[in-house]
Amino acid sequence: MITARQKAAYGRGASAYARVGVESGALSASPHQLIVMLFDGALAAIRKARIHLEQGHLAEKGLAISKALDIVNQGLMAALDQEKGGEVAERLASLYDYIARQLVAANLHNDGQRLEESERLLEELAGAWREIGTPPQGGAS
Repeated sequence: MITARQKAAYGRGASAYARVGVESGALSASPHQLIVMLFDGALAAIRKARIHLEQGHLAEKGLAISKALDIVNQGLMAALDQEKGGEVAERLASLYDYIARQLVAANLHNDGQRLEESERLLEELAGAWREIGTPPQGGAS
């Protein structure tokens, strides 16, 4: 029989293993892959927030939304190169700002629709970003 102490140790070990996997992936990732990882992290946090909202776990919902906000503001927004990116970077900055405001409002008002809109927008951007990094199929003509 597994004791509570063993379960806790296993949980800590599994958590540490997952962190090492993410850190190793980040260290070996290209800049493009890092952006994809940021999108994936933000989307996962928003999905968690929606589940917590539906289950009435408001503190956990707030933590998940805070994580998504950090990724959008400190990751995606910070990765924009306004100088080289020009108008595209400017438009992405506006969109990230809008998404961040929607997440804040979703948190303040327990608004699932705003969470869904943020998720939809990030999913569209993530899909476009993934396609940019996909090598063309077939051989050279």
